[in-house]
Amino acid sequence: MGCMRIALAQLNGQIGDIDGAAAAIRNAANKAVFEGADLLVCPELAMLGGYPPRDLLERRHLVARQWSLVQGLARELPLPALIGCVEPLDPGSGPSFANALVASERGAIIASYRKRLLPTYDVFDERRYFRAGTESCIITLAGMRVGLTICEDIWSEEFAGVGYGQDPVRDLAGRCDLIVNSSASPYNVGKPLLRHRVVATLAKTAGVPVAYCNQVGGHDELLFDGDSCIVTPAGGCLAEAPRWQEQVVIGDLTARALPARTIEPLGDLYQGLVTGIRDYCAKTGQRRVVLGLSGGIDSALVAALAVDALSPEHVIGLLMPGPYSSASSVTDAEALAERLGIEHHILDIKPSFAVMHQTLSPAFTAGASGIMEENLQSRLRGTLVMAVANKRGAMALTTGNKSEIAVGYCTIYGDMNGGLAPIGDLYKTTVWALARWRNSQGPIIPEASITKAPSAELREGQTDQDSLPPYAVLDRILASYIEDGRSAEEIIAGGEDDAVVRQVARLVETSEFKRRQGAPILRVSPKAFGMGRRMPLARFIP
Repeated sequence: MGCMRIALAQLNGQIGDIDGAAAAIRNAANKAVFEGADLLVCPELAMLGGYPPRDLLERRHLVARQWSLVQGLARELPLPALIGCVEPLDPGSGPSFANALVASERGAIIASYRKRLLPTYDVFDERRYFRAGTESCIITLAGMRVGLTICEDIWSEEFAGVGYGQDPVRDLAGRCDLIVNSSASPYNVGKPLLRHRVVATLAKTAGVPVAYCNQVGGHDELLFDGDSCIVTPAGGCLAEAPRWQEQVVIGDLTARALPARTIEPLGDLYQGLVTGIRDYCAKTGQRRVVLGLSGGIDSALVAALAVDALSPEHVIGLLMPGPYSSASSVTDAEALAERLGIEHHILDIKPSFAVMHQTLSPAFTAGASGIMEENLQSRLRGTLVMAVANKRGAMALTTGNKSEIAVGYCTIYGDMNGGLAPIGDLYKTTVWALARWRNSQGPIIPEASITKAPSAELREGQTDQDSLPPYAVLDRILASYIEDGRSAEEIIAGGEDDAVVRQVARLVETSEFKRRQGAPILRVSPKAFGMGRRMPLARFIP
């Protein structure tokens, strides 16, 4: 194995901030030189501030200026560097940009590798913007032959489940001494272990070390966990960046392998959600957040996440008891707010509800209370949350979980009001587990909020299970239907109750219009509602 010290710049930029990206790369280069590194590696599209830029790429002036900054960095960086960027292409078939990895050395660009495998599944839509590269790229640095790849290039059909008809890794085998992968690989539960397998398999197959550099931080709905590393052909780890933190980590190809790192799934998931809230607020200019506190588990978990992300002084809780609220809903919410140390207010909706009901009465015929009365309470609460958000310069957080959002057990223009849905990709059973994990780090969430029967408290004696199957059953069916893509018939054949499965499937299908108008959801599963799941609204539902 050759001798080389490699600096992996695990960066957390803001998409479109190309000046900030250039400054971050310069700072990383200076640290790398100070640490005696021979090569600096940056993440995919680092020069554009991060991934995915989406339709920002249609602003050609931005791309042109970014390319000019890449050329400027190449002239000034104090060591060889690999910079992820957008490269303008000559006119030809397809888009006029490449997702590129530019190699610079001694004041000049010496090569540019263009990503060959462009994913167009799940959250990825790269063929909309980029023209695929067609050639491998191997450069020589510090006496070593270095093969260049970008993210998807190393995800073979075995791991990605997508066939491309070509294999960039196979084309490098036997021709290089080191493979570098510049990446922007989003997180979901289970992804870290899979990604480690991908990198280790690549190193073993190619018979050379692999330097893997991933971006970190929250970018809209997507979370990036970093996890940059250098792996040997034997599977040992020579360098490992911290998860969820921006850092430049140095790895020496002649060093001893590090002990294997273990990842605690619930703690890692919690930290990912904290990162998502913190970065979404920071990158959209939000100074504080406000949310409704019902005394239940969902709002309690969101409040804890918000405090851990932003600190107590930047979180406002609103307790909004209505005609059917239990006394414990207020006391549990107050106990949570006091433990968290956040500003909180009790805003009773009963007078407003009475006035609204009276105002609406000329348009109604006589009859028992029903869905209108229930939704009216939720919409009054949503109005109060948005009013406080406007008045206090805050962003509203929604508190709905994936189980509720999946089956439409939520009120559009009510509890769905807000700018971000932190737990919208967590099933209810996971919400409970994550709340218990958070309490294991310090008792924040009242035990009653965890153990009480879930209820929207919109009618007398109401519980969620009046309308829905038990959450353990519901979540199992939803995971099969949404994540695994099984049909109702397949799920029933697997042993689930016929009527329950068909009820759940129909609720999922008929609630699409609500989800289309919901707040962005932090993605932590392989199939989150939002950008990775694009269903037509006006479609046939059997």
